[in-house]
Amino acid sequence: MKYESSWINDDVRMFRDNVRAFIAKEFVPQQARWRAQHGPDADDWLRAARAGLLLSDVPEAYGGGGGTFAHECVVLEELARAGVHFGSQVHTTVAHYILAYGTEEQKRRWLPRMGRGELVGAIAMTEPGAGSDLQAIQTLARREGDEYVISGSKTFITNGMRAGLVCVAARTNPKAVGMRAISLIVVETDGLAGYRAGRPLEKVGMQQQDTCELFFDSVRVPAANLLGPIEGRGFAQLMEQLPYERLQIAVGAVAMAEQAVEITTRYVKERKAFGKPLFDLQNTRFKLAECKTRAQVGRVFLDSCIERYLAGRLDETSTAMAKYWLTEMQCRIVDECVQLHGGYGYMTEYPIARMWADARVQRIYAGSNEIMKELIAWSL
Repeated sequence: MKYESSWINDDVRMFRDNVRAFIAKEFVPQQARWRAQHGPDADDWLRAARAGLLLSDVPEAYGGGGGTFAHECVVLEELARAGVHFGSQVHTTVAHYILAYGTEEQKRRWLPRMGRGELVGAIAMTEPGAGSDLQAIQTLARREGDEYVISGSKTFITNGMRAGLVCVAARTNPKAVGMRAISLIVVETDGLAGYRAGRPLEKVGMQQQDTCELFFDSVRVPAANLLGPIEGRGFAQLMEQLPYERLQIAVGAVAMAEQAVEITTRYVKERKAFGKPLFDLQNTRFKLAECKTRAQVGRVFLDSCIERYLAGRLDETSTAMAKYWLTEMQCRIVDECVQLHGGYGYMTEYPIARMWADARVQRIYAGSNEIMKELIAWSL
């Protein structure tokens, strides 16, 4: 009997069918174009919104789909299985920052437009000299009357070229030490003087996803764009919301691992060596058995995390475990599957080669896996 996650009900199952059909018809054929231009077009965001892929777990009152994290999981899984890197994960994460810390006016101003795909969201945390060490952020937001003047730069920003709404982590108190210096400020980029998105960054993988540098040259934004009632809460806000992003990453990791096993199983049953299918070789069967088992164990652990998240009981340590272990598992399985493809596994026309390149960054962003181990160790 085929295993099915316990968090899937009839509504989620129907939603999956619609999402899968949309991605296969509308997004998969666009991948070569997205790779060439380093990201989707504005119209792709609008079509995704009409299909219900954006803000699926944000309340309808704010322009979202009105679903739960289960619906967001479906979007993440189907994108991962199709090998499509669209940027909706980051977009949804930005919406959750606004939902959690924004005023009612901010929510009604930004979230409906994000839900319609008219406003693409990005998170600007990482800097050339500040990655996992968020307290080392140097971008400065100086208060002048009713405005903040932002100066600095950010790098590795997903959706950066297309972003109309950027959640910026900046130092609002240069005299403060550590976490009390950081605040989150939302920047609307359209026609904004002093704001510039840099050239597309040439990445090893995820080439169809928009990633670039952002530059803030004395950019002025309303002081009312601060997230939260007071300055200095940014570090705490990031720590509170990063587990959501890390769980999203874990969802994609398991989905890609499962897909890698599936396509490799098909390949070795069709590909012949020494006059018989590769699958008839014991080494091939054993390697796939190991990969299938690891993916299944990962799926069961992930489902436990999703169930606890839906119930409001998922702890930060478990989220760190999920991000760390499941992305390591993903990379290990994909690498084994590349080996079973032989030389064809190194050709980018084969999905497994693209998976191999795309998977590697999963162990780095949203907090490197070394940071995840530190978080886990603190709980001991």
